Amino acid sequence: MMWGLMWLWGFLPLAIWVYLLSGRGMFWMTRERDADDAPEPKRWPSVVAVVPARDEADVIERAIGSLMRQDYKGEFKVILVDDQSSDGTGELVAGCTVIKGAARPPGWTGKLWALKQGIDAAGTPDYLWLTDADIAHTPNNLAKLVARAEQGKLVLTSLMAKLHCGNPAERLLIPAFVYFFAMLYPFAWVNDPSNKLAAAAGGCMLVKRKALERAGGIDAIKSEIIDDCAFARLMKAQGPIWLGLTGRSVSLRPYSFSDIRRMVARSAYAQLSYSPLLLIGTLIGMVLVYLAAPAAALFAQGWAQLAGLIAWLLMAFSFAPMLRFYRVSVFVGFAMPVIGLLYALFTLDSAIQHRRGRGGMWKGRAQAAGRA
Repeated sequence: MMWGLMWLWGFLPLAIWVYLLSGRGMFWMTRERDADDAPEPKRWPSVVAVVPARDEADVIERAIGSLMRQDYKGEFKVILVDDQSSDGTGELVAGCTVIKGAARPPGWTGKLWALKQGIDAAGTPDYLWLTDADIAHTPNNLAKLVARAEQGKLVLTSLMAKLHCGNPAERLLIPAFVYFFAMLYPFAWVNDPSNKLAAAAGGCMLVKRKALERAGGIDAIKSEIIDDCAFARLMKAQGPIWLGLTGRSVSLRPYSFSDIRRMVARSAYAQLSYSPLLLIGTLIGMVLVYLAAPAAALFAQGWAQLAGLIAWLLMAFSFAPMLRFYRVSVFVGFAMPVIGLLYALFTLDSAIQHRRGRGGMWKGRAQAAGRA
């Protein structure tokens, strides 16, 4: 019995981390980035940017301003969909088309309904650039996106915007948010046309309009809470997609500890298909992956203690590239057990909020599991 517990504490976490570092598409190395320049296309295709916005007065001018300053040689325009904001969001921008969003029909999530209205108003451009109202882009971002899409004949090109990472809560939890996403959806697998795994980052998605129409349009995923990954699955059935890290799209809004908790809780239980059994399994798994190793390193003896220590070191080692990308000390990697525990609690909170009828909260709307 004692040997079994020691094996569970030390050697099982070590085996898990050896697999994660070698068998998950090398997700932790952060190699999929937009650093490489694709050649300019012979003809610059037309693009319409669609920005859904609800109560974004604090950031909308900077976000739309970054779009209006794009150095793009082709035809380009911007559509802002003001999703019934109460803070005058739509009145703060200039130079783009502003659409007053209609009331959300049953069965639609708020963001997707806003996108639907913007896409319908966009006409027939070659590409649609779907980007969030709290994301700013460097002036060359659209040109780089289009060049990559044209070179690779991609139906979807998505960039994981660099999230705000300045205050202590952000420095502890934001790099881990992207790290966990990459663990769940290894970018190398996403970018491999022969692999069925699909994912995208909703803050910056360039999509081939005709491919989207062939897939059934936004209507095909209208009720999805994790809309970006659902969108990626929809589009990968139409052709190759690409997802990578970037510094050219950046989040404008800082996050408090509570903001990060809400961001995770909004979709974590949806990721588990609202299944209590999957929730329990996930929580047990997170204990094994993140807490068992340091427990063995600190309290076990002999080989089990050594195995736990090695697993803890591998955990920190795998986190280092993402920490460097966010310019956070690599020593934060040794706090991964604490970070893992916090994310486990956020996941549990997601299930509790769903149980209370507040699942999928976005801008004051509970949207999970078909809630209106």
